[in-house]
Amino acid sequence: MDTVTLSIEWGAAGLPLEGQTASGDRYVVQPFRVGALVAVVDGLGHGEGAAAAAACAVLALEQHDEESVISLVKRCHEQLRGTRGAVMSLASFNSRDSTMTWLGVGNVDGRPLRRGDRRHQGNESLLLRGGVVGDQLAPLSAGVIPVARGDTLILASDGIHREFDRAAALTNSPQKFADRILADHRRATDDALVLVSRYLGEPEGLP
Repeated sequence: MDTVTLSIEWGAAGLPLEGQTASGDRYVVQPFRVGALVAVVDGLGHGEGAAAAAACAVLALEQHDEESVISLVKRCHEQLRGTRGAVMSLASFNSRDSTMTWLGVGNVDGRPLRRGDRRHQGNESLLLRGGVVGDQLAPLSAGVIPVARGDTLILASDGIHREFDRAAALTNSPQKFADRILADHRRATDDALVLVSRYLGEPEGLP
């Protein structure tokens, strides 16, 4: 079911690896006063151990949602020591200045789709840093890009093939688009998760 949280509308879809009851892929959609934090976390491996690592990262992100994305990754890094570790990508929407600050560690793909970009002419993509959160991090650097009402961000774990068709995001609701990506582009060899977030602009009445 689609959900509106302040400045974004979103939908998520995921499944564990066949034969597993727990997924190591988790997502975060956390509103704060002037925007929203979104993230996809992929605990290393599969099963309960991967799920525990991902849950630890999710808790840290939800508790400190208004911090910078660099600070958030560092917090997760400390919290995940002693676990399997995780890879993650996260983005913080700021509706005051219509920007999105994003950062990725590992192989959780991040792709923005501009409203009206029906031919995929935009070439923006999330620069992914190497390392494992909870084990070893490369130097962190976040990117900042402008966003406009109707722009869409897709975050997908490596259980999703990278050749998914993004044009449908313009006409489908975020939830329908997430469901379509999972159904059409899921890998059978891994947990899979996709989070689709659409920027709605500054909410009316924001002080």
